[in-house]
Amino acid sequence: MHVLICDDSGFARRQMARCIPDGWDVEIAFAEHGEEALELIRAGKGDVLFLDLNMPVMDGYETMAQIRQHDLPCMVIVVSGDVQAQARAKMLSLGAIDFIRKPIDNEKLSEILAAYGIYNGDISADNRHVESMAPTSAPFDEKLDAYREMVNIAMGRAGENLAQLLGEFIDLPIPNVNLLESNELSMAIAEINQNESVSAVSKGFVSGGIRGEALVIFNDTNTQNIVELLKYDTYESSGNVELEALMDVSNILTGACLNGLAEQLDLSFSLTHPVLLGQHQGLAALLSDNVKKWGKVMAVEIGYAIKARNISFDLLLLFPDKAMDEIYSRLVGVNKEHK
Repeated sequence: MHVLICDDSGFARRQMARCIPDGWDVEIAFAEHGEEALELIRAGKGDVLFLDLNMPVMDGYETMAQIRQHDLPCMVIVVSGDVQAQARAKMLSLGAIDFIRKPIDNEKLSEILAAYGIYNGDISADNRHVESMAPTSAPFDEKLDAYREMVNIAMGRAGENLAQLLGEFIDLPIPNVNLLESNELSMAIAEINQNESVSAVSKGFVSGGIRGEALVIFNDTNTQNIVELLKYDTYESSGNVELEALMDVSNILTGACLNGLAEQLDLSFSLTHPVLLGQHQGLAALLSDNVKKWGKVMAVEIGYAIKARNISFDLLLLFPDKAMDEIYSRLVGVNKEHK
C-alpha cells in the first residue's frame, strides 16, 4: 500500500510519518502542496492520503475537489490545525473519510485506520522511518518551519473558538514567520494596515524561559461590523461598545492561540491582563513602546478574516530571539516523547 503525506511544512510531514507504525507495510511519499499530491496519486503513490488544509499553490479544499471531480483512487484523511465544524463538514462532503486534529493523536489515528479496514495493528509501535530527521541542532530554516507549523496548529485552535462564538467560518492563512531587528519590525508591521487608523490590544505571556507578547490589531473600518456581529447593546456609548468588542475578540484569539502553543510545548503560560495600546491611531504610534524591548524579534503574523462579514484583523506573536532555541528544543523533545 502507498501512503502519501501532503503538507507544506517539512516538520509536519516528519511528525505525520512518525505516526506510521512499523507493522504497517506501506511505502511513504511526500508532497508539499496539492498539485504535487495529485501528480503522485495519478502515479499510484497515494492509496491513502493524509492531507493538510492550509497550503500554498493548491490548498486542501482544492485538492479534495480535484480528487472527487476526477474520481481518483485515494482514501483521504484530513490532518489539519483548522478544526472548525464548517471545515470538517466541507471536506467530508467532498469525500474525505475522516478528520484528525494536529498534533496527531495516535489513538484517534488507530481508530480511523481500523474502522476503514486500512490497518488493525499496534499504531503506537516505535517507528524507524524518520527518527533522524529532527535534530535539535537544526539549520535556521528548519527551525522556522517548525515554528510555522507550531503556530499553524495554535492558529487553528483560535479560529475554532472564534467560529464557535460567532457562528461564522473563519478564513485562516499560512502564518508568516520572520526573525527581524526591532526597527525592522516596526516597518514590517506597518505594512499590514498601511496609512490606516487601527486599534490594538496587547497581552504578555511567560513560562519555562519563554516569554513574548501577543498583539491583536484591528482596522478601524471593521470595528462596527464586529460590534454588529457580536450583537452588543448599541444603546451604550459607542466607544464602550467598541472597546468591549475589541477586548472580547482579542481575549478569545490570544487565549486559544497561546493555549495551543503551550500544549505543544508542554508548559503553561502565565498571562498578563490585556492592555489597550490605543484606539484610532496610526500603527507605528501604537507599537513604538513595545518593539524596543528586544534587539531581535521572532515575529509571527496571522491574518484572520470573516469574509462573509467583511471583517479582518491580525494576530501578532512576538518572541525575543533568545527564546527560539528553547522553543525548538521543546518542540522536538515533546514530539519524541509522544511518538
